[in-house]
Amino acid sequence: MKETFYAGVYWPARKESAEECARRAELFIHLLAPCDPIYARWFEQANSLKKALQLQFEPTYETFLRFFKSKKYNEGSFGFSFSAWTGHKEDGHGGVVMLSCGSAVAPPPNSCLLELPHAGPEEQRVLTAPVLTGVLRALVLAWEPDWGGVISERYRDLRDEPVGPPYTGWLMYLSRRRGEVPPLPAPVRVEPVEDKGSLVILTPERFTVDDPAHVALADEVRALLDRAGLLKESSAYSSTPS
Repeated sequence: MKETFYAGVYWPARKESAEECARRAELFIHLLAPCDPIYARWFEQANSLKKALQLQFEPTYETFLRFFKSKKYNEGSFGFSFSAWTGHKEDGHGGVVMLSCGSAVAPPPNSCLLELPHAGPEEQRVLTAPVLTGVLRALVLAWEPDWGGVISERYRDLRDEPVGPPYTGWLMYLSRRRGEVPPLPAPVRVEPVEDKGSLVILTPERFTVDDPAHVALADEVRALLDRAGLLKESSAYSSTPS
């Protein structure tokens, strides 16, 4: 079974206007674009490939504001829901962003999720710690979440992690509101994300559940973070990620 990854950030109920969400969405795509060439073009999604390829858009504040003020993407008290893709026809070579923002209702939480490439040269370029550090920083700086990460779906399923606390990822982000990250074993690296929180990078090479040392390290780090109180469950996260 192929090991696939996604990047995502989550935050609790936070009422924001279409204007505020459009500003954040523009900033996210602006910060994401330099991470890899696949993030240079964006298309709305549609019922067919032919139709979707006709829906390229410029990810500007004005464009996102038009989207969020339309009936298609405005969900009232649940905020705004929007998704877009990179236009790659070959399966696994591009990515999809799925956004739920501006909601003051909990659950479910607000989130921004990014499917990562799982095939071709795009996978080899993007699934590296330096590139994914840039991806996660873009997510954090734009959306100011409570937590997030680059998650191996196989590890998540292997550990059947309980719903609620942050998932253990190859990379993890924890807001400073959760507390201070304790000392962690090598080769784990911890970096600040401005004044917002901490980025935890488990391994410099690609994380995989096929490596027992990687699994043991992830388990140890999760236990240390839990002991430090950073994984405290919140009622704001009572639903599973998409």
